Amino acid sequence: MKTENPGMQKSRRKFISMAGAGFASFAIAPHIIMTPQEKPSPQTTEESEWEKDPSKGWVPVSNRKIRVGLVGYGASKFAAAFGFQNHPNVEVVAVSDLFPDRCAELAKVTKCKKTYPSLEELVKDNKIEAVFVATDAPGHVRHCIEVLKHGKHVACAVPAVFGSLEDADLLFEAVKKSGLKYMMFETSCFRADNYAMRQIYNAGGFGKLVYSEGEYFHGPSLSPAPAPTPAKTKTTVPSSYNGWRDGVIPQWYPTHSNAYYVGVTNGSFTEVSCLGMESLREINKGGKNQYNNPFATEIALLRTSEGGMARMGVSWDTPGFGGEMGRIRGQKGSYYGKYQGLEKDLPGLVRPPLPPGVPAGGHGGSHGPLMNEFVLSLLQDRNPLVDIAMSLNMTVAGVVAHQSAMNDGEWMKIPQYRL
Repeated sequence: MKTENPGMQKSRRKFISMAGAGFASFAIAPHIIMTPQEKPSPQTTEESEWEKDPSKGWVPVSNRKIRVGLVGYGASKFAAAFGFQNHPNVEVVAVSDLFPDRCAELAKVTKCKKTYPSLEELVKDNKIEAVFVATDAPGHVRHCIEVLKHGKHVACAVPAVFGSLEDADLLFEAVKKSGLKYMMFETSCFRADNYAMRQIYNAGGFGKLVYSEGEYFHGPSLSPAPAPTPAKTKTTVPSSYNGWRDGVIPQWYPTHSNAYYVGVTNGSFTEVSCLGMESLREINKGGKNQYNNPFATEIALLRTSEGGMARMGVSWDTPGFGGEMGRIRGQKGSYYGKYQGLEKDLPGLVRPPLPPGVPAGGHGGSHGPLMNEFVLSLLQDRNPLVDIAMSLNMTVAGVVAHQSAMNDGEWMKIPQYRL
């Protein structure tokens, strides 16, 4: 860690003062932060009806089938979790996982007859138009660039990059050069509240956002834990491939929280001051892990591209459920579970209908809508919602935030991405 100078002392005092006011409000209204269930109750009758039947009102936009390859069937089984295999405009052409029995299971659940032993082999298949990359987080940039090099559109699990600003620039240039579609599957963007916030924001119902907050909080039982590295010829159920989650830096996995500003406004964070507290978890003590990381909780204060402020936190060593959620306050309105503001003529706030047979899925019913948005972007030849610029603006802020935390809250500038 760097030696502290007077400017850093001043910035740290400023951070603590501002953050302290926010934490005091949590004590007054803890129900805003904590809920007893993973998925908040629907905020409207219409949203409740959507959850009962998300296909109601669906109208096809095309009869064309996008030929898709799916890669990665690890502990979360994400390659199959988003429902590509259920979409009427998708044909799952091939699947892949490094573990043969996982690959076989993925083929079975997606009813796909063709398998490949690796992503590198799958992308050579000329029948495939698009690939969903659900591999280990450290491999996302390399894998997505490999997909793009072979002329295929790509969707990717979070985060877009893993701790590297250089990789962010490489991926950004690769996507722009390719002219192909890239989408990060950030689940918060299609949670019911985030979708409603975005609709209201785009209709002018908030004005500029003065303050935003988001959190990705899980108790220790859900946090990354040490696990043996599996042999490629044998399937185990590890916490992560090659142990990448072991001691992982919280703000390197920031998109579930950062989406409560970037995913609402399509804006960005311009600078950050972040603090962490050394964890009691053995794998973080003294930073004796592969990341030299002592923190399992990092809380960031950020300046937004609108000139407002945001508080975004990631924690997985504090008991009690917190989940993936956020709140916003704007010049013309706020959103704490529902809209409270000056705008009376609100747009539709219910998530778009899904094709019959496509489940809403996990993470608050966001899986199906994310996959459907990617498919529609290909059918309609338009940018997907979480495009490369939004994906990187959600992700790189966390990379810089950790650098700040390792320097005792020093204010740092954040790279900006615009298409």
